[in-house]
Amino acid sequence: MEQVRCFIAVELPDELKKGLTQLQSQLKSGEQPWVKWVDPYSTHLTLKFLGNVAVDRIGEITGAIGEAAQGMSPLYLEVKELGVFPNSRRVQVAWVGVSGEVDKLGHLQQRIESNLARLGFAPESRPFTPHLTLARLRDQASPAERQRFGELIVSTRFEAAYTIEVDAISLMRSQLTREGAIYSQISSIGLKKPLSTTSA
Repeated sequence: MEQVRCFIAVELPDELKKGLTQLQSQLKSGEQPWVKWVDPYSTHLTLKFLGNVAVDRIGEITGAIGEAAQGMSPLYLEVKELGVFPNSRRVQVAWVGVSGEVDKLGHLQQRIESNLARLGFAPESRPFTPHLTLARLRDQASPAERQRFGELIVSTRFEAAYTIEVDAISLMRSQLTREGAIYSQISSIGLKKPLSTTSA
């Protein structure tokens, strides 16, 4: 049975991707062979990574996302501020923070998580922390390089703030190639504004 590597995510507007591109060029100082930059035009706000899934299960996964999204209206997120995991002295990942209606997003993510658990997908053990990954540090980065990169991130101002309207959740395909991952949308579930009921 053919399998596809997939994940569930919020797709981002082009305006934000341009802003992330400018931010990266601001951070690229000199030689940084130990930093692996994430292409902003491939960046998503990931809600759940599923891994390799049999093609004939795509329908039930899409159904589970649709069920989770039922009754959820569009929500608004703000993208601003820089940060690192796990801390600025031992940087492994640099990211841009997401704020706004994150509680609502977290509630939606939990609903997706529990619906997929019923289909046999293991729930994520770490708490959901919405963020957009800017860069990852390669394993060969020395402690001094990790700390130096952490200091650069902490001292950089990300002045722009972007507001995103999240009105759909996508099931995405990830194809790994030598040049990096290629992403394509498999299905999309819209978040609809609830119909206002007027009493007769």
